Amino acid sequence: MTAVGVRLPPLGAPDLYWLPPNPIRALTGVRMDVCAFVGVAPRGPARVPVFDTEWAPRPCAEGATGMRSVATAVESWDEYVEHYGSFEGPGLLPYAVASFFENGGTRAYVVRIVHEYTNDDDDQAGTARAIVPGLRVVAAGGDFDISLRARNEGVWGNTLSATLSFRANPLSIPSSAFTTTGFVFERGVQITPGAVLRLDRGAGVRTLSRVARVWEEWHPDDMTIERHASFDVPIVIPVVGAELVEGELVVDDGAGRVEHFDRLGLSAAHDRWLARVLIEESELLYPAENLTVPADDPRRTWLERDLVLDPALPDFSTAPFELGKNRYADIVPADFFDDRWTTGDECPGDGVHCLTQLSDLSLVVTPDLYSPKPIAPIDSVLDSGGAGAEFCECVELPLQVQATPIEDLDGLRLDPSTDLATIIGLQRRLLDLADALESFVVLLDVPPGLSQRRMLAWRERHHSMYAAAYHPWLLVSRPDDKRDQAIAVNPAAVAAGIIARRELARGVQYGPANEIAAGVFDVVDRVSPTRHDELHQNALNVYLRERDGARLTAARTLSADQNYRQLSVRRLMTMLRRVLYQQMQWAVFEPNDARLRGDIRNQLDTYLRQLFAADAFAGARAEDAFFVRCDDELNPQPVVDQGRLYAYVGVAPAEPLEFLVLQIARDGDGTLRVQG
Repeated sequence: MTAVGVRLPPLGAPDLYWLPPNPIRALTGVRMDVCAFVGVAPRGPARVPVFDTEWAPRPCAEGATGMRSVATAVESWDEYVEHYGSFEGPGLLPYAVASFFENGGTRAYVVRIVHEYTNDDDDQAGTARAIVPGLRVVAAGGDFDISLRARNEGVWGNTLSATLSFRANPLSIPSSAFTTTGFVFERGVQITPGAVLRLDRGAGVRTLSRVARVWEEWHPDDMTIERHASFDVPIVIPVVGAELVEGELVVDDGAGRVEHFDRLGLSAAHDRWLARVLIEESELLYPAENLTVPADDPRRTWLERDLVLDPALPDFSTAPFELGKNRYADIVPADFFDDRWTTGDECPGDGVHCLTQLSDLSLVVTPDLYSPKPIAPIDSVLDSGGAGAEFCECVELPLQVQATPIEDLDGLRLDPSTDLATIIGLQRRLLDLADALESFVVLLDVPPGLSQRRMLAWRERHHSMYAAAYHPWLLVSRPDDKRDQAIAVNPAAVAAGIIARRELARGVQYGPANEIAAGVFDVVDRVSPTRHDELHQNALNVYLRERDGARLTAARTLSADQNYRQLSVRRLMTMLRRVLYQQMQWAVFEPNDARLRGDIRNQLDTYLRQLFAADAFAGARAEDAFFVRCDDELNPQPVVDQGRLYAYVGVAPAEPLEFLVLQIARDGDGTLRVQG
């Protein structure tokens, strides 16, 4: 008899086989250093459309037309630049992400915010597109040239280019294998439905045919399997040779990023059909609709149309891409949220609500939730002349030309001195989401330019154990930034990197404070000791300008509950909940008996003892630091009969030490003693 749930090894000849042991279950920690950044970028994933095909990806929400916001994981600044561009836009998102990685972060989710328009055509209006002259597809209303469009909106798409070429590989299929309807081929020949063959008819005549179907036939008399393929339309025989035609597409974004796709299918029935590969694999291009015809016109889309090809197989290149625009000014604070999303939705929403399904997310920063003022412009002055190496007669120089200014975030402009109530309302929406999900902490920036009194008034409007606030804004100047002036970056973004660095180095139980902010040369507001005392007592985490840099002096939450005033305590409890939820799912399928309860107690006790040894809990002994209950008293027979199981876990988190009190005393003989 085989025990239920035990997998036997594959049995061959009679022999003795070792039965594999039961799986060893143990609780392990989970990473708590992952931060999401939500803001404005010049390019990057956004607006994932719905394609009306059987194979294209669809959103899980019924009737949805696509996703406006996408959370993309990046693990370095270089990877961020590859996806989203650098510092050329008007948003603070790139400065926030750069500061996060510079201060010790190793993994981030990035959400690019774009404006939500009322219809699909408006969504695509800022996206660069181009036709491929001469590359046509078959349609009921007449053949038409296909079009391609940039993966997402922005002027970056206007520098795209793409070239489709072809390879014709000879096939080892004898002439006798061909009939007017198809052919027979051996197993080694790679033929799939939708494949395009170039057939040599002799005398220099070549034609193209498509494979409609592939199947196998078993011949029991000689114990062989014969593979067959049929054409979509009958051909003329004889055929003296055949080649398999596949496409190769090279896409260049004009900024150093190149994509190469080979073995492309040239028919919609092929499993690597050109349009399908673009949708599923490219990060630069989508197939584009023909917007010059009505939506119900068969020439609107080429997703399921076969290409019209010449047997000579010439290359095809795109016309210049155009119509790409940066529509920064259209973005408004409402674009950061999704009013349609509700707690419990199985699908992620748009804006910050696209983060709701991320199981490893621990921190959230929104550097462009509002724009207090324009950031410094890029001073690109074109100098067409100047002094040379030799002394000569002075000449009148032509007028220097100032570069075109970058479009600004007009729709996000909120001045803290006059729009503080609106800013508070937006930040409260973030806290409401964090309180509802109870899975991540929102890091807030105290609005810049506020007086001490107004900062404290701002603080009184924010109470959440899933939020922390930071002041003041920090000045950075990066060598890879074309702006010559200092940029005031969000203090929460720098704090996110410090939190990640401390968690990776020492563990979530250590307070992420008393650290120098990397890459910061000054603070916007130099807080005096008296002001610092007041801000700290009100749980505002302050950066102080010191001789060696800007030091983050605290790590408190905005909780009204004193038990969760320390950020490390909140994050420790979130980690415990995450570990138990993700790694105790096996208990759902076990018999509810004393053995199960004992296994649960042992696992929990072992894991909590590891945390105790790592100084995560208070108490001199493990018995003083935590307890685990999962016994018959907690689970009487009526509870068991209902299929329920209860376990209680209690812990005493260790709070980080904030103050060291030293007593200096002078003895009667004039010596000094320091006690503490």
